[in-house]
Amino acid sequence: MKPEIHPEYKFVVFEDSSANYRLLTRTTMRVDAQKTTQWEDGNIYPLVQLDISNASHPFFTGQMKIIDSAGRVERFNKRYGTRKKAVAKKDPAKK
Repeated sequence: MKPEIHPEYKFVVFEDSSANYRLLTRTTMRVDAQKTTQWEDGNIYPLVQLDISNASHPFFTGQMKIIDSAGRVERFNKRYGTRKKAVAKKDPAKK
């Protein structure tokens, strides 16, 4: 590898506080060196706080929630409503 062209590859702890979930992994992303945490092995690592992770995302947890902000769901249902499937009519000429 050529020197000085690759980003630094370092250990980082990702933390999703809403799900009480932490993950130690390696990354090339730039992290704030002021936020650190102690991992289970006793070492200090940079900390990246997440808003959502696989431990709290509805797709992975199976707990689908509709978060309605400003009445958007009601406005959508009012505009489009619940549509019924069209029943296909049989054409007597086709068999």
